[in-house]
Amino acid sequence: MKESKKVLTKKDITKLGLLSSFLQASFNYERMQAGGFTVAQLPFLKKIYKNDKKGLSEAMTDDLEFINTHPNFVGFLMGLLLSLEENHEDRAIIKGLKVALFGPLAGIGDAIFWFTILPIVAGICSSFAMQGNALGPILFFSVYLTIFLLRIVWTHLGYNLGTKAIDLIKTNSQIISKAASILGITVIGGLIASYVHINVVSKIAINAKHAVSLQTDFFDKIFPNILPLGYTLLIFYLLKKKNVSPVILILTTFILAILLSFIGVL
Repeated sequence: MKESKKVLTKKDITKLGLLSSFLQASFNYERMQAGGFTVAQLPFLKKIYKNDKKGLSEAMTDDLEFINTHPNFVGFLMGLLLSLEENHEDRAIIKGLKVALFGPLAGIGDAIFWFTILPIVAGICSSFAMQGNALGPILFFSVYLTIFLLRIVWTHLGYNLGTKAIDLIKTNSQIISKAASILGITVIGGLIASYVHINVVSKIAINAKHAVSLQTDFFDKIFPNILPLGYTLLIFYLLKKKNVSPVILILTTFILAILLSFIGVL
């Protein structure tokens, strides 16, 4: 077991929680939130590695890889990873946990914040506001501010968990990564069905009075969501196996959608 050499203070972790709000300040479709993630981590990575330019470079390289997670929960991941960086753990463990955890955290955060808490609070506050009650906007702002400040709590929680559970993480890193990956894949599978929509409007004429809709009579009844799944798997194949640029795939998707809609297929 490596001797823990504490470099970061509680003040640093609190500052990290606040800096996590920059997660989406440099958003792009190739690396998503990687730029903002690195900006938040960088001051503390410099403090950890000091004059070790190679170590700092390797840490920054890992941070600049693709990440897409929930803004309110990212502090937990940042704190966890910094605790491992502070103890100079193996890069494969640090990188593996980042890749395995950011997806599940995104799914959990979306379910808790975007789909549950904020819609309910917004509905209640809108009702107050429509009646001219100032409590509506005040209550909504208070809830949103509380959610924002909880970033600091999640960041400390992640950092303390990493510090206390380094041996456990090292021993069970493969199990943890696999379990988190399974959860992440399950969440992504659900998101495909919810967010990717391909509706075929074409119909096949049976006779002069009747026609069969490919979407409602065939795909929806026999193979529901098969088109979104198939297109998503095709994009994944082109990204993973053929190394096609994400920008090209996005532009191709736009062009196909416009063209197929114009000729009456979608």
